[in-house]
Amino acid sequence: MSGLPSFRAVILMVAAVLVVTAAAGGVVVILGDDLVKTANEPVRRKPTQRPQQPSPRLDQLVPTAAPVKEPVKDFGQGGPGVTATPPRVLAIAAGAVPKSKRFALSGLKHVQKVIVVDAGAVKVAGTALNLLAVDPADFRSWTPQPVADQPAVWSALARGELVTDASAMRKFGMILGAMYQVDGGPRLRVAASATLGLMGVDGLVSADLGKSLGFAPGVAVLLHGKAGKISEAGVRKVLGKGSQVVMLDAAHRTPKQQKPQTTVNVGRPGSYLDLYKASATRCPGLSWTVLAAIGQVESSHGRNNGPSSAGALGPMQFMPATWKHYGVDGDGDGKADIWSPYDAVPGAANYLCANGAGQGGEKLRKAIWFYNHSWDYVNKVMGIAQAYARTYA
Repeated sequence: MSGLPSFRAVILMVAAVLVVTAAAGGVVVILGDDLVKTANEPVRRKPTQRPQQPSPRLDQLVPTAAPVKEPVKDFGQGGPGVTATPPRVLAIAAGAVPKSKRFALSGLKHVQKVIVVDAGAVKVAGTALNLLAVDPADFRSWTPQPVADQPAVWSALARGELVTDASAMRKFGMILGAMYQVDGGPRLRVAASATLGLMGVDGLVSADLGKSLGFAPGVAVLLHGKAGKISEAGVRKVLGKGSQVVMLDAAHRTPKQQKPQTTVNVGRPGSYLDLYKASATRCPGLSWTVLAAIGQVESSHGRNNGPSSAGALGPMQFMPATWKHYGVDGDGDGKADIWSPYDAVPGAANYLCANGAGQGGEKLRKAIWFYNHSWDYVNKVMGIAQAYARTYA
C-alpha cells in the first residue's frame, strides 16, 4: 500500500537507528519530534554547564579505579513500582483459553503468574505481522525492565498506536514515526520500538485495537516462574492438541559454558595518556586520540563516572548490557570492572574495533556513532581527537 516506505530503501537508516545489544531490552520511542532512546549505547543528555576551569593535561591525570558517582534525579525514569516478571513460556492455544485451563496452568509446578491476551496477524503491503493485543496496565510487568520503565511505550499503546519489536523493525525495514496502512484496515503509526523478548511476536497493540482488527480473543498465554523450571509437557497437556508452545527461557535449560575472560594486558599505566596509548594497541589502526576524546566527552577522564540518566557507568560510560559483551580485563586482576579505567578504556577500544574503527575514515566515524547514536557526538569526538593529536604531536 502507498503508506508503507520501501523496505530496501530504508534498511541502512533502520540499521543506524536500531543498533541494540540483544540483552539490553532497549527501547526507542517517538515523542513528537524528539527521539528518546534507552538502548546500547543511548544518546545521553548534555551535562549541566559548569564554570570553565583549566583542564589538566592527560599525562598529569592519574587513573583511579574507585567509582565516582554523581546523583542523577531522573535515573531509572518511569514506572515507579513496576517490577518486571519476564515470561518464561509463550503459548498459542487452538481457541480461547477458558478459566478452568487458566487455573490448571497456574497450578503447574514453578508457575507463579499467568496472563491470557488476544492475538492475531495483520498484513501491511502483503507482509504479515504477528501481534498481541494487550491492556497496557496489565501487560507492563511482562516486558523487560527497561521497557516497563518507559512510560511513552504504554502511552503509545493507550493511544491506539503500534509498538514493534526491535528485530521486526530491522527485518521489515520499518521507520519510527511512520504511518503504515494495514491491508483492509486502519493506518497505524509506529510509535515505539522495544526488545520485547517474545519469540515470534512482532509487536503490540492495545486490546481495544485488537478487537477492532478481529484478533482471536484469549488465545495467547504467558507464564512466569523460575527460569528453566516450568514443564513444557505440562503446558502442552493443559492446552491440548493444536497448541503451540515456545520456551522463552531455553537458555536456562541447557548447561551454561563459562565465557572465557577477555584479557588485553595493558597493565596499570601511571597516567591517562599512557593508558589511552596502551589501550589503542587493542585495535590496530585506531588512534589513541580517539579513545582520549571519548574519555573526555564521557567522563572528563574519570572525574564524572555516573551513573548517567540512562544508566551508563564508569569512565567510558558503558551500558551494563554492552559491557557484558565487550568489557575486558585490562590489568590482569581476574575481573572486567566497568568502573576501572584499566578495564574500561581497553573495553572501549574493543567495542570500537568490533564496529570497524581500525579501518579509519567513514568506518571510524560509524564506529564512534555506534558508541553514542549522534552525529554531533561523532563530530565532537573527532574534533577533540584532532586537538589531542596537535597537543601531543
